Amino acid sequence: MQELHVDLGNISYDIKIAKGLRHTIGTEIKNIFNGRKIALITDENVDKYYGSETEKSLKNQGFDVRKIVLKAGEKTKSFNSLMTLYNEFIDFNLTRSDLIITMGGGVIGDLGGFAAATYLRGIKFVQFPTSLLAQVDSSVGGKVAVDLEKGKNLVGAFYHPSLVIIDSEMLDTLPDRVFNDGMGEVIKYGLIGDKELFDKLYNAGGRNDVMKIIDDVIHTCCDIKRIVVEKDEKDTGLRMILNFGHTIGHAIEKYFNFEKYTHGEAISIGMYEITKISEEKGLTEKGTADRIINILVKYDLPYDVKIDNKEEIIDTISLDKKNLNNVLNLIVLDKIGSCRIIKESRQFFIK
Repeated sequence: MQELHVDLGNISYDIKIAKGLRHTIGTEIKNIFNGRKIALITDENVDKYYGSETEKSLKNQGFDVRKIVLKAGEKTKSFNSLMTLYNEFIDFNLTRSDLIITMGGGVIGDLGGFAAATYLRGIKFVQFPTSLLAQVDSSVGGKVAVDLEKGKNLVGAFYHPSLVIIDSEMLDTLPDRVFNDGMGEVIKYGLIGDKELFDKLYNAGGRNDVMKIIDDVIHTCCDIKRIVVEKDEKDTGLRMILNFGHTIGHAIEKYFNFEKYTHGEAISIGMYEITKISEEKGLTEKGTADRIINILVKYDLPYDVKIDNKEEIIDTISLDKKNLNNVLNLIVLDKIGSCRIIKESRQFFIK
């Protein structure tokens, strides 16, 4: 087992990474929680593979478990789903001495985490991510949220889990598109802070090669995020670098109503597009955008997009949470493995 400790004082927590860790989840929870009731939140896809096993493992440790199964997909990260969770909690008589476990990808982790942060003003929760994207990124760092019609994650909180449990074997049941979706975030970590990771991914033969080193890949990504979060928990400075590619990516997701591109696909486009612009402006080492194209193609990720109304995309970019006083904090690469934050207006995207 590989472990990381996120040091945030009295809200610190551990990240545990190991193949097959799901088989002992009941014991892992028993080590950090001495209450009785657990609300286990998941989606239909994950429940099909792991719902019964997880529920049984928890019950074998004496816990009273209420499993809540939601529809899969980004549209579930809404206030309607939030109301469903609150009502389930009330029916289960969940109290502040109980626990919530989010078992799923980024949608379940973000939604369930926000429910944990807001129900009864806060209940402890555990992140049990099952997608690659959630394992390397969204389960760590305490960002929880729901989407609005106007954009992603516009209502949220900083609310850290009590524990993150990562079983990389669970990635075996992911369809290729969902696995590659997570690779978008993995590639991001290499681009912003670890050239060695980027080179490993660049030279790998695809999914099978990555799975041979997957625990190390997950550990590297989580460690980069841990270091950044410890220095800037509330996303006011350094932590913004974790959103490389996201300003454009979120706007693309919204433009296509979250139906055409997954999150990882959209930020892949965003990473390429902003690098193409920053390279043209002399901010990024020449040839970087081409290397990004090459690695995205290797993992079946898109790098360009046809948009009829570019003004609508720019308007959505202006709603980005990193837009402070009409100044966008944009993340650009100096070169692969190194990035910085620059302050620009929306004109940066207008040629």
